[in-house]
Amino acid sequence: MDKNVLRAIAGVEIYPIISFVIFFLFFLGLLAYVFVVNRQHVHSMKNLPLFGGEDETSPTTFTPNLPC
Repeated sequence: MDKNVLRAIAGVEIYPIISFVIFFLFFLGLLAYVFVVNRQHVHSMKNLPLFGGEDETSPTTFTPNLPC
């Protein structure tokens, strides 16, 4: 790409700064969440695919609805 194309856009130098600030704030928020989150909640979410989330109304076997 020709360098003059980007130089011709007014205010183009602000876009990398804005994207860096958004990334940095998201990273800080995620880091704060990791340190604040309840450890029991993390443990229950870790075991959720293995031991939780099953309700009694859902069928345990797949029975396709095929026409007779």
